Amino acid sequence: MLQWKDEYSIGVESIDEQHKHLFEIGNRIYDLLENYLYVDKYDKIVEIIQELGDYTKYHFKSEEDYMIQIKYPKYLSHKVEHDDFIQKIEEVNFKDLDNDQDKYIRDILTFVFNWILEHILKKDKFIKA
Repeated sequence: MLQWKDEYSIGVESIDEQHKHLFEIGNRIYDLLENYLYVDKYDKIVEIIQELGDYTKYHFKSEEDYMIQIKYPKYLSHKVEHDDFIQKIEEVNFKDLDNDQDKYIRDILTFVFNWILEHILKKDKFIKA
């Protein structure tokens, strides 16, 4: 489970709020993994992954627009990381999901949590004006 900490703040309120929402989506993935009442999690997994994809596109566009506005010098390399993340989410193979749903959720969760933390702490920290 991801807990927002002040150290994750980049000092741009709108982007920080969007990052917090990404944490919330990640935590819903975690909650689904830990929920043993659902026998079949397929529909919930698909729903969360689609929301994650849609929201990251919105968030990345906002962040990229801000970087352009402040003339951020590493805009292109930062955008490549965003594009790679979106590609990874879009390449989710929902057929594989049915083989072992909990493993699939765990793999997605690990990818999302690691990426969010690494990206915010090591890349996004530098884009404030």
